[in-house]
Amino acid sequence: MTTTSSPLLTRRRFLGTAAVGAASIAVSACSTVSRGNYIGTAPQPVVDVDPAFGSYAMMYGPMFDEGYEIPGVPFQKVDKRFYRQIVQDPTGERPGTVVVDTSNHFLYLVRENGQAIRYGVGLGRAGFEWSGRAVIQWKRKWPKWTPPAEMIKRDPKLEKYSAANGGMEPGLLNPLGARALYIFQGGEDTLYRVHGSPEWFSIGKSVSSGCVRLMNQDIIDLYDRVPNKTPILVTGGLGVA
Repeated sequence: MTTTSSPLLTRRRFLGTAAVGAASIAVSACSTVSRGNYIGTAPQPVVDVDPAFGSYAMMYGPMFDEGYEIPGVPFQKVDKRFYRQIVQDPTGERPGTVVVDTSNHFLYLVRENGQAIRYGVGLGRAGFEWSGRAVIQWKRKWPKWTPPAEMIKRDPKLEKYSAANGGMEPGLLNPLGARALYIFQGGEDTLYRVHGSPEWFSIGKSVSSGCVRLMNQDIIDLYDRVPNKTPILVTGGLGVA
């Protein structure tokens, strides 16, 4: 099925965008780890196996990565729809394209033979602010996080993480998690991020802050599958359940 082209991303200019060479401390519109106000259906406990990836216990188990110990996800408490899985591609996009379906809280990586890898995502306010086509300009493992000036103005406690102070160091509590994909359009940083999160309970839900978040185990998997300059489409129009 071929989707209708989404409008181009609204370009959002800002001062002080970090240079590509200093990407790990780029300013982000994605807000801090949220503190609640979760919206969504009750989780559906299951124990099952996806043949493409092995057991869910292995897929979402604890892991060591780049010197960090990532806790396992209690996947039985997450709705099975939001597990990483192979599905028939509903996007009609070319293989290699990333598609974020904000209406259903899914992210697709389109593959050959009419298939896609589907991941569940959580969306914050920034995750709904625009839609359109762009590219994953670059990506980082265990990135630093730097709140934009307007966020610091609203919450002065974040000043210690400002660009002038070097940003928040990588780690399990960093809002960008284990990986971050930085989205650009026309050579400009949109401030839009696809990133990891320890808050597995926010996957499949709309929360009070952030961009597009995946469980850390899933963002690591996605990171390894997409190179820089991968095309990405953000849309609310797929209409699939």
